[in-house]
Amino acid sequence: MGRYAPDFFKLGGADVFTKKIDHIGIAVKDASSKLSLYQGFLGLKDVHVEELVSRGIRVYMIKVGESKIELLEPMSEQSEISKFLEAKGEGIHHIAFSVEGIDQAVEFAKQNGLQPLSDAPKPGAGGAKVLFLHPKTTGGVLIELVEGSH
Repeated sequence: MGRYAPDFFKLGGADVFTKKIDHIGIAVKDASSKLSLYQGFLGLKDVHVEELVSRGIRVYMIKVGESKIELLEPMSEQSEISKFLEAKGEGIHHIAFSVEGIDQAVEFAKQNGLQPLSDAPKPGAGGAKVLFLHPKTTGGVLIELVEGSH
């Protein structure tokens, strides 16, 4: 087992991570054109749309059982999603894990060599607190920690 298993989901003996995938984020140029796939072909009708103006992103949360698919659409060419789309094209942007005690989870991640992309959690969709971990420290995957997701 790797460096983080099985204690990665423990902090001082207490469970911190819920071990649940909250959502998978997918960067798209135009979410409305992608909704036909998720709503029509796959039959997923429960969609919540929200604008994160400070980050220049329009978010389409599509409920799939206990998890969600998050379509991330840029609202401007300066948004982080525009930069991602320019560099990598449309596709999976990140995997988000639901956590309890995000501040403790971030400290634990730092202590174990994972690099946060910001100093503290930021506001996310649905009033959640979110923090991303740098892919160079997570095996090439952008990981988002989410607390309080809707």
